Amino acid sequence: MPSPTLSIGVDIGGTHISCAAVDLDAGRLLPGSLSRMSYNHEAAADQILLAWATALNSTLAKVAPAPVKGIGFAIPGPFDYRNGVSKMQHKFKHLYDLRIPEALNGLLSPGHELPMRFLNDASAFGVGEAWLGEGKGYDKVVVITLGTGFGSAFLDRGVPVVLGESVPPEGCLWHLPFRDGIADQYFSTGWFVRENERLGRPPVQGVKELIEKAGDEPVVQGMFERFGQNLAECLSPWLRRFGAQALVIGGNIAHALPLFGGSFKADLAVQGLRLHVAPSALLEEAALLGSARLIDDAFWKRVSLHLPAI
Repeated sequence: MPSPTLSIGVDIGGTHISCAAVDLDAGRLLPGSLSRMSYNHEAAADQILLAWATALNSTLAKVAPAPVKGIGFAIPGPFDYRNGVSKMQHKFKHLYDLRIPEALNGLLSPGHELPMRFLNDASAFGVGEAWLGEGKGYDKVVVITLGTGFGSAFLDRGVPVVLGESVPPEGCLWHLPFRDGIADQYFSTGWFVRENERLGRPPVQGVKELIEKAGDEPVVQGMFERFGQNLAECLSPWLRRFGAQALVIGGNIAHALPLFGGSFKADLAVQGLRLHVAPSALLEEAALLGSARLIDDAFWKRVSLHLPAI
């Protein structure tokens, strides 16, 4: 039996790195290969890179002696994804203009200098969902993440679309005007905290507290229903323009879909939109699977044609 084609998928966040090995032939994350390391994104470049290398070396050791074809990264922008160069200044400011493959490969275990490919974190999450998650089997898939921020990706046959009239610039919705501000202000944890305060209720730190109260407090249930109505108003034009067949919702606020899904779907139906709507089943694995798939040369060839310009 031929050896499986293995790659490493990496999810880079502001406080930690997660990585795991993925069998590209079978489309599955290898059990027991997950590694994590914490860090401060404001730390010096060598400290951040050491944390990343430590996690990667741990995963490489867990799958040894099986050969690994490469490493794919889900990483936030702005970033030169084609060349692996960070352009962030709000995060990872000490990595600015650093060519990550050259800086990181020297810290990997001997004999593990590997090709590295990069994709926006929201796009990688979307790739994973369209490939192996709730978007599997649909050509046109929109994936959003609702949490501390509002992420989005538009995928056509598994490939993120970032240009053209059918999608917002770079596939991003968070910065678009909505109501009295921008979409990110309405579709993230901050909206619930502010709305809760506006209603004169006891302060909350996040959405989880409100989910727990919704069954007993109609005013909280009403808050989630308004959230669903707002979300439908924001997404409807883009779902229609893109011809979306499925919408997958990730992030912490996705746990509240039973509370806002009714008003959301009802308002979509009023707009004549009927599509598969589901919370992410892959959760954090989606970004790991999506980034690992970048090492599939045929898939990367398709993706690399649509990388955002820096």
